[in-house]
Amino acid sequence: MPNERDGAIRIRPATEADEAVLNELAARLTAFDVPPWRKPDDIATADAREMMEAVRAASPDNVVLVAERAGVPVGCLHVLAATDFFGARQAHISVLATTAGAEGSGVGRALLEHAEEWARQGGHSLLTLNVFAANERARRFYERAGLSPEMMKYVKQLPVSD
Repeated sequence: MPNERDGAIRIRPATEADEAVLNELAARLTAFDVPPWRKPDDIATADAREMMEAVRAASPDNVVLVAERAGVPVGCLHVLAATDFFGARQAHISVLATTAGAEGSGVGRALLEHAEEWARQGGHSLLTLNVFAANERARRFYERAGLSPEMMKYVKQLPVSD
């Protein structure tokens, strides 16, 4: 297998044939200490399902892309047009993930730059994403790329009575 750090990054639209790859990359979204009330499999399954639904829908406002090096998938991006609570149209990154071997090699940066260009071409003046507070690695990456926190979601786990 080629070294995931060698060669140019090619970004292409995902297809239904990428389902296994997207499932694997979605699992990477839980490569940190997830909150105890969240299950890593639930997170990965939901993100993978949403990506495949977007692939099948083939909407220009909801796209999934795969990053490759030497024909080997090394990352993915799911970006869509959305409207926020305040009525502002924006581009929203639902998923940005790389393989473990591609971390720190420019793949994430290339995908983020692609999302920014997609947003500009769509006339969006905002690019948003959600990230778990405990995912410090991802937060540092996004902040170095010029994104900043806007809102914080607070959670309290409550006992459930049967």
